[in-house]
Amino acid sequence: MKLYPIETGNFKLDGGAMFGVVPKTLWQRTNAADANNMIDMAARSLLIEDGKRLILIDTGLGNKQSEKFFGYYYQWGDHTLDRSLEKNGFHRDDITDVFMTHLHFDHCGGSIEWNKDRTGYQTAFKNATFWTNENHWQWATQPNVREKASFLMENLLPMQESGQLKFVAQRNSSWIANSELGFDILFVDGHTEKMMLPHITYKGKTLVFAADLVPTAGHIPVPYIMGYDTRPLLTMDEKAVFLDTAVANDYLLFFEHDAHNEICTLQRTEKGVRLDKIFTFNEIFS
Repeated sequence: MKLYPIETGNFKLDGGAMFGVVPKTLWQRTNAADANNMIDMAARSLLIEDGKRLILIDTGLGNKQSEKFFGYYYQWGDHTLDRSLEKNGFHRDDITDVFMTHLHFDHCGGSIEWNKDRTGYQTAFKNATFWTNENHWQWATQPNVREKASFLMENLLPMQESGQLKFVAQRNSSWIANSELGFDILFVDGHTEKMMLPHITYKGKTLVFAADLVPTAGHIPVPYIMGYDTRPLLTMDEKAVFLDTAVANDYLLFFEHDAHNEICTLQRTEKGVRLDKIFTFNEIFS
């Protein structure tokens, strides 16, 4: 097995929305805001090369939405999914599986693209199976009012219409050991229904793709959760259990949304679980 961080692009979001009820005087210590209260964000994916499989976890925002749409998210930098794949010696047609932690547009928008004549949409990975879970698919395709703007049907329905969509086999548990894709999966429900966090054993370490449970290093303290979460109290409970488990088992956290930090370790302190050390991917796995 070999892993590759894939940078799909950078954008900005409102810092207040990203930290909910936490005051700016606290969160700006770790996530500096600009004059418009916007903080830097990444859309960092992870590529798993394992035998004949090439698995991409999440695909970023994509590029098919309107100029008005992207005007809300202040894209910056020169990262793209294709450029990052090419840098590591791959093409999107090489991808065999696309695993989506959840179906908010900043996690799956890159899964779908315009067709050649721009009359409709098609999957952006023609040789891949797209993985979600049945409960989350129903949640996303029949969205509640709060999340409706995050679940865009043009990002979802083409996966099903193409016949490339498949559901992870769920059990009556929040944990799947050694899923069909070869890694463990933790299900959490605070941010959205049945978000999936991959736990990947690699070079003797457990790397957790933290998705939106811990989107940046600044979100490690339990109360530091996003205003976007549908069940914030549940998020805090889930995060507390996760962080305790992470410390006890020396997990490495892989940040999807932290524009400046890729991976961290954790430590237990008098104030609870906190950041220990920050690493680049290559520093850990060179």
